[in-house]
Amino acid sequence: MISKIIERLKGDKVKLAIMQPYFFPYIGYFQLIAAVDLFIVYNNIQYTKKGWVNRNRLLQNGKDVIFSLPLKNDSHCLDVRERELAGGFNRERLLNQLKGAYQCAPYFAETFPLLEQIIQYDDVNLFHFLHHSILKTCEYLCITTEIVVSSDIAIDHSLKNQEKVLAMCAEVGASTYVNAIGGKEMYSREAFSKKGVDLKFIQSKSIEYEQFGEAFIPWLSILDVLMFNPRDVILNRMLTNYELI
Repeated sequence: MISKIIERLKGDKVKLAIMQPYFFPYIGYFQLIAAVDLFIVYNNIQYTKKGWVNRNRLLQNGKDVIFSLPLKNDSHCLDVRERELAGGFNRERLLNQLKGAYQCAPYFAETFPLLEQIIQYDDVNLFHFLHHSILKTCEYLCITTEIVVSSDIAIDHSLKNQEKVLAMCAEVGASTYVNAIGGKEMYSREAFSKKGVDLKFIQSKSIEYEQFGEAFIPWLSILDVLMFNPRDVILNRMLTNYELI
């Protein structure tokens, strides 16, 4: 399947982005996906204990609160694709937490079925669970970017950082690589240019909307955006509210 996707894209000016998976990430993650033609999601990358792979922030009683996926106790040296959800993960409890936080939001009734579809997904593998959630959220938001898995890309996966990204760019025929703005210090425009790749960084612009009439708390999980905004506004205004620099 992946070879067909790459073959279909080759010959065009392909914009590529690569990121690790996150649990209901903030809207900037989906802006990045929507900004490119091909999105590679890392599965063969080490799980980060204090990162945002299996947790995020929601709005509850006017404050930002952490919600998370509990994981089976295991070595923190394992890749994301090797981690599993905890055997005692109570899906209904998590859904009830989200319902309690957002049941009075204007787009709760429209959004909650998506949450049920994602959280009730019957797979204990952490990467499979996150990958499914990203695909379903993109489908809900009408994001049509091709999404593939890093381990399916035929490169030397022992490469690190910039060299690994450049290898992936070469393998998929990317002419532009778009990275999150937070990684600006990690990459060299000159190194990418030498390989015929234009390096860009995505900078999200300020996004603000009504949150129960309280002081706005920015950059919460995409769930918050979905609960307070109609899909057409998210698709036509919020997902395009960025610049490539």
